[in-house]
Amino acid sequence: MAANQVCCHNIVYFVYLFKYLLRIASNKLNIDQLKNQFKARLSFETKDIFSFYKRHDSSIKPTAINWRIYKLIQMGVLSRVGRGKFTIGESKNFIPEISPKMKTIYNKIKKAFPFVNLCMWNTSTLNEFMIHQTGQFYLLIEVEKEAKESIFYFLKEAKHEVYIDPTSELIEKYIRHGSQAIIIKLLVSEAPTQFAKGVFTTTIEKILVDIFCDETIFASQQGAEMRTIFNEARNKYSVNENKMLRYAARRRKKVELTKYLNSITNRIQ
Repeated sequence: MAANQVCCHNIVYFVYLFKYLLRIASNKLNIDQLKNQFKARLSFETKDIFSFYKRHDSSIKPTAINWRIYKLIQMGVLSRVGRGKFTIGESKNFIPEISPKMKTIYNKIKKAFPFVNLCMWNTSTLNEFMIHQTGQFYLLIEVEKEAKESIFYFLKEAKHEVYIDPTSELIEKYIRHGSQAIIIKLLVSEAPTQFAKGVFTTTIEKILVDIFCDETIFASQQGAEMRTIFNEARNKYSVNENKMLRYAARRRKKVELTKYLNSITNRIQ
């Protein structure tokens, strides 16, 4: 009996000690002050966090700050949005809608062409980020150069309305509002894709770069609407700028995209 009492006493003591040490650690992290400092910013850098902690403790060492950053990420207070770049809150991953029809088409293509790399998504997903909703959507199928024509004729034989790299004039003349048009495009090598719900599909970084680079397919998403899409995407989800710029470089648009990011009011950092 006495032994059990001692054991219970020790357990209570260690639980109290753990909570006490955790409270001290949290106080050192200055979580509330950190949130207030950076909550209005879309993103901030490691040097900003260093400056924040230096103001509270001028003698703090870089290794201690790096440990705090690690703990803040583990706790969900911070999330990484690039190399040395952070935002307040946990990561919010974007997954586009995968409709049953899209998945059916995807599975048929993969069955007929099992070794082809492809990325599939519907432009209707962009309405989540737009002010002026568009009623004209396309199912985009991006594939390797060698497979474009083969998949085009495969879908044609299956009675789908399908086009390869349509021009602006072709889109205006032949692709009707409310149609179920499929557009086949080139899949740029090393494009940032993801596997979701059984389909290789796009990421938010790829979407933003594609809108910026392709004024033909994304004619309705240019100008002020594109700025809105960029800002809304960043407000709702974790956007990795490094991933965006690497993909933009593959599309030979890195310099232009960097300038654009610098020019929009709510810059993605």
